[in-house]
This record gives sequence, C-alpha cells and structure tokens, in this order.
Amino acid sequence: MAVIKKKLGEAELEIMQVIWASESPVTSNYILKELQGRRKWQLSTLMTSLSRLADKGFVSCDRTSGSNLYAPLVPEDAYKTAESKSFLERLYGNSIQNMVATLYSNRALKSSDVAELRKFLDELEEEV
Repeated sequence: MAVIKKKLGEAELEIMQVIWASESPVTSNYILKELQGRRKWQLSTLMTSLSRLADKGFVSCDRTSGSNLYAPLVPEDAYKTAESKSFLERLYGNSIQNMVATLYSNRALKSSDVAELRKFLDELEEEV
C-alpha cells in the first residue's frame, strides 16, 4: 500500500472524487462542470487547487494533448484506507469497537445500521 503523507482539504477531496470517478484523465472544464451545484468556482480557483494537488503528489497533469489532462496518482482506496486508519487512531485509540460503541450510545447508529454491520461481519467470517 502506498504511504500517503499529505491530507486533502474538503474542496480538494471533492476534486479528487471527480477525478477518481472518471475512467480516464479529465480536463479542468470537466471537473468544473461536475462540481456545479456543490461549488461556485471560477476556473482560476479550480486551477489553483489542481496545482496544489499536483504539488502534493495526488494528480498528474499531462499537457501533451493541447489541453491539460488530470489523472490520479494516489488510488482512491489507498487514500481512504490511510485516512480511515488515521481517524480511528486519533479519535478512538485504534479501536473500531470504541468507535461503534460511541456512535451507538449517542444514538448516531440505528438498529438497522447495527444489523447491516453484523451482516457484513458475518459475510467476512464466511470468506475466511
């Protein structure tokens, strides 16, 4: 698994989600169109964010085709795994049980969520 040293800000994460969801490299105009309704950005604002993402090592920019094409350098699953581990370590002492207990005791988890989690864990055990 790739070691991810930098974190994404909220807006950067939204940009990366657009890039990750695409099957192929995308243009800045494509990203801007996909973000409509979520962000009221000018192209210059997006370009600044894309430049930061490139500096952080999250995207590559291919300029050979005449228009800049952005592609992910960090896989979505690798980023989510690293962020999830960091979140769990920081807030719950690396204990999933503590996280679930906190959510459940504060009524942030419904019974249906617990049932879904139980089903998922049962399926995982069956695979082993």
